[in-house]
Amino acid sequence: MTTETIKLDPPRRFNFRDITRHPSVIEYRRLAAVVALANLWVFGSGLANRSWVTDGAFDVAAIAQIALINFTLAILIRQQRVVNVLFWAATRIPTSWPLWIRWGAGKIFHFGGLHSGGAVAGSVWFAFLLFGLVANEVNGVGQTSSLTLGLSAAMVGLMTLMIATAIGPIRQKFHNRFEHVHRFAGWTLLALFWAHNAAMVRDAGVPITSSLAFWLLCVITLSIASPWMTLKKVPIEVEKSSNHAVVVRFNYGDTPFAGSSNSLSLNPLREWHSFANIPTPGEDGYRLVISRAGDWTGQFIDNPPDKVWVKGITTSGVARIEVLFKKVVYVGTGSGIGPILPHLLAHEVPNKLIWSTRSPRKTYGDKLVDEIEANTDDPLIWDTDERGKPDLSTLALQAIKETGAEAVIVISNQKLTQRVIYDMERRGIPAFGAIWDS
Repeated sequence: MTTETIKLDPPRRFNFRDITRHPSVIEYRRLAAVVALANLWVFGSGLANRSWVTDGAFDVAAIAQIALINFTLAILIRQQRVVNVLFWAATRIPTSWPLWIRWGAGKIFHFGGLHSGGAVAGSVWFAFLLFGLVANEVNGVGQTSSLTLGLSAAMVGLMTLMIATAIGPIRQKFHNRFEHVHRFAGWTLLALFWAHNAAMVRDAGVPITSSLAFWLLCVITLSIASPWMTLKKVPIEVEKSSNHAVVVRFNYGDTPFAGSSNSLSLNPLREWHSFANIPTPGEDGYRLVISRAGDWTGQFIDNPPDKVWVKGITTSGVARIEVLFKKVVYVGTGSGIGPILPHLLAHEVPNKLIWSTRSPRKTYGDKLVDEIEANTDDPLIWDTDERGKPDLSTLALQAIKETGAEAVIVISNQKLTQRVIYDMERRGIPAFGAIWDS
């Protein structure tokens, strides 16, 4: 395969997919917009029916319940077992179904839009709740204690901090701080939610178990706690391929499925990093590839530990959707080969591999490269040290035309992933890749 044999078609004067497939309107954002519109409809209906004010007082119990419904959506949709169920349901669709249906089902990994949409909407509702509590207090109506007001104000402050640090540019620049804020402010908010609910039912003079909020908090608490209930420190073996990458082996009784990931940590209260699992058919345990991409990975490579922390269960990832298609083209760069390799080994779906990386054998070792070449037909392994950086969109399009593959799956950095997906989808080719929503 050579880039000289094919060129990307110039865009037509007007192509509707130029708009509908643009990164600014990806399914993640559409789902967040659906949540926002649904909440606006609820709010508007309440205004029309005068549901938010009863006998001159804001119905703070109803407002609190809607806020918690949104938070429950935001938290449950990211629960590992829920994620696996979503992927399982989406990948039940047979390849005999029309391509447009399978294309849509393959976007299941955009569920994070429901997480962000629910979290923001819940925070807005909670700010409305605080407004209602203050208004009731000023007007001398309702039954609001100083404790309830104080808790509400503190919670709105924490929610604002979490949303601010989750904004794309801020999150990318201060990722470790975002992670710490999200974890510790989130835990603090959970405790405050319980205290707030107890204070509100005491103000209203009703049993705590009589409110929907109590049962929603039970679901939220279980969802947040469940991954930590499986926290364990496990032994590992580290094979140092180079100063840029290592292969880590696990064998502690868990053999994950292809297309899954696990989170690792050296300090479970500080930071967690997710990596794609590489199970080998017929063997117990699994491997994963860690490349130098920051302080944590650099420390791991330079001073490999004997044990690491893992929590939760193996969770489905983007490449899991390959089974929706008769044949796929994998496009990977650098350590992006990690999430791709288990699918090559599984031989479940015919594929064509395009892997762009610097000095593949020197960086990742002969054993890994030989394994790749032995498990996929005629892979294109592009050595960027020798040939420079390729136009991956052109290579992917050529592979589609030569092999008749139905879809492209990209495992690369955010900018390159977005570009290849857009170049493919605006030409009517389904394409998928991680969206960095969490």
